[in-house]
Amino acid sequence: MHDPNLQTTLDAAFQCIREAREAFTPSLQAREVGHVSNVATGIARVTGLPNVGFEELVKFPGDLYGIAFDLGETDIGVVLLGDYWHLQAGDEVERTGRVMDVPVGTDVLGRVINPLGEALDDRGTLTCVQRLPIERPAASIMDRAPVSVPLQTGIKVIDALVPIGRGQRELILGDRQTGKTTIAVDTILNQHDQNVVCIYCAIGQRASAVAKVVASLREHGAMAYTTVVVSKGNDPPGLTYIAPYAATSIAEHFMQQGWDVLVVYDDLTNHARAYRELSLLLRRPPGREAFPGDVFYIHSRLLERATRLRPAFGGGSLTALPIIETEAQNMSAYIPTNLISITDGQIYLSPKLFELGILPAVDVGRSVSRVGSKAQLADYRKVAGSLKLAYAQFEELEGFARFGTRLDDNTRKILAHGQRIRACLQQAEHAPVPVAAQISLLQALSEGKFDDVPLAQMRAAEQQVYAAAGFRPLP
Repeated sequence: MHDPNLQTTLDAAFQCIREAREAFTPSLQAREVGHVSNVATGIARVTGLPNVGFEELVKFPGDLYGIAFDLGETDIGVVLLGDYWHLQAGDEVERTGRVMDVPVGTDVLGRVINPLGEALDDRGTLTCVQRLPIERPAASIMDRAPVSVPLQTGIKVIDALVPIGRGQRELILGDRQTGKTTIAVDTILNQHDQNVVCIYCAIGQRASAVAKVVASLREHGAMAYTTVVVSKGNDPPGLTYIAPYAATSIAEHFMQQGWDVLVVYDDLTNHARAYRELSLLLRRPPGREAFPGDVFYIHSRLLERATRLRPAFGGGSLTALPIIETEAQNMSAYIPTNLISITDGQIYLSPKLFELGILPAVDVGRSVSRVGSKAQLADYRKVAGSLKLAYAQFEELEGFARFGTRLDDNTRKILAHGQRIRACLQQAEHAPVPVAAQISLLQALSEGKFDDVPLAQMRAAEQQVYAAAGFRPLP
């Protein structure tokens, strides 16, 4: 017996199926997939990605990423950005169609992150809406303004004799354990009331050394305006290589918003070594000291991004303090000479001064700021103008005085004055001195007020000058 209700139900069902079939449009998505041919220390050779671009991000199994670095005819060399112990020949590799980027914005302030933007502190996952590529073209010449505003470090010998301007690139170099990181950290601590955002980039450092720096920043309340980007010594060389570029992109975001930013690269020696390791593993030809020929270019394109923008572009600035380690005081080695030629001056720390307890161990004769007094307050120029010359004369005469030669009264006065200059410019770590206090001290120094004070009492005399100028005792 024919059931009209059943027929109606079947017709409606078939009608729905017909409509769904007609509405369906098959979507085909092309996906370019390659395979790992072999894995070495920090790199992988990949075949089967003919259209991959230079420095494009590629994805491996286990959420591991890499950067296409060496584009060959039959395969590509990929720099790995994470633990690759699980990777093996035959694993699938996917193109992502984008370059390496990093999270930026105010959410990164106060955080400790790795170059991939992953949080390394205990404050939870980093949630940032905006991301920027780690490799970006530097601002054009016409977008830049002259460096004329000082960046006060709070370190007397630097602010007086080797001034740094906002937008400048000032190299800090010296042998191991001479206080290079201390100068950079003290400069960050002094920005607490200067409206300067700070980025501290630890490149291939020991985890204990980074933890010590972060603890110092937290103890002095500097983490509120600081981001710490960390690649540890046991990280793959690819992470060490991208760390300073990631830190610079974070800084550039603030600069383009009109902020003044300070970036510390600690240190570019490890960066150059990581790049040398990657290059040699990728079978690129070695050059001087086994570094590849383009090691100058990787540092110059990094430091060229430091600048001060014109008011029409927000007027922000990016000041770079790269750190380099010398060996046996050899400033003429390959990497130090490269960076001296790229930067706008250098602060050289002498191991001899460090051993004598003269801290900070800045060798005034070998240190220079090529921006000079243009980035120095006018009051400094008045009181510190003749100081560097007097100090240089003292250092030259001091060498002769060691031989026990007879000295005339004028020479003895120069030596006594120079000894007082050296004593006044000494400073404890993590104790930045305010601008007005520095100028008061330098004024008294340049007028010879300390020349009759015994050297043993110079510290007390300095505190009396601060007290007379209305400042609390400084450590």
